[in-house]
Amino acid sequence: MARDRLGKGLGALLGEYLEPEVADGEVRKLPLSSVIPNPMQPRRVFTDSELGGLTSSIRENGLLQPLVVRPAPGTADRYQLVAGERRFRAVNKLEWTEVPVVVREADDETLLVLALVENLQREALNPLEEAEGYQALAERFGMKQVDIARSVGKDRSTVANLLRLLNLPSSIRKLVEAGDLSQGHARALLTVEDPAQARELARRAAKEGWSVREVERRAAGSARKRPAGGKLKSPVVQAIEGALQDHLQTRVEVRVARGGKGSIHIQYHNDEDFERVFELIAGKLMSEIVE
Repeated sequence: MARDRLGKGLGALLGEYLEPEVADGEVRKLPLSSVIPNPMQPRRVFTDSELGGLTSSIRENGLLQPLVVRPAPGTADRYQLVAGERRFRAVNKLEWTEVPVVVREADDETLLVLALVENLQREALNPLEEAEGYQALAERFGMKQVDIARSVGKDRSTVANLLRLLNLPSSIRKLVEAGDLSQGHARALLTVEDPAQARELARRAAKEGWSVREVERRAAGSARKRPAGGKLKSPVVQAIEGALQDHLQTRVEVRVARGGKGSIHIQYHNDEDFERVFELIAGKLMSEIVE
């Protein structure tokens, strides 16, 4: 997908693919066996209850909107799904032999963006699936967070915070994927440097049903460190650290020295995260000061 197409925003993507304007004679029927799933589909979990209602509706009313497919690269008479994953799974359940489709040209980048957009519309992705989709856009196509955010209609900070969830230990990620912990719980656990402590807090939070605020409180407590003098930080310093972490959405440590001196240490995870933190602190884009 060219960058100028991305610049058209979410509306252009939705209009062209998810709700395509279909000319007379453009809808055609293909053998269902010739259509293969979107190889870049970020969503892994489709529940029976979710598909059950759609399957019943299609059984009663037919498929009101055709699937959107593209010719499968390098394969004759095969097509890859571009949009309509749920409908595709439903007609498979109904054991249809043919399915109405609209054929569109779409490159790999378009395929991934559209799969993300279609699921985000329905709030169908869990936070980790969404984050992995954004990571794929960054790694496969070299997209920056600001490009990703624009292409899926999200704020850059939202994209950045979701990508940070991929730094969590695998056991915590599984709890998020299973719905036992929310994105808010996971973001609080990111402030815990010790992976073992983070895993234990996550386990207890899921088991005992802690609120996000409770996890934040316990995560802040586990992150306290003793300075050289051997004393715990004062409640005021701890509160300041917590407020800074909430604002910057990253680990912040206030180090207090003698004579009222000290320093503030702010963690960032990569170049783009550094830009995000800078923009929150400075209130301006880094591009405004760096040519």
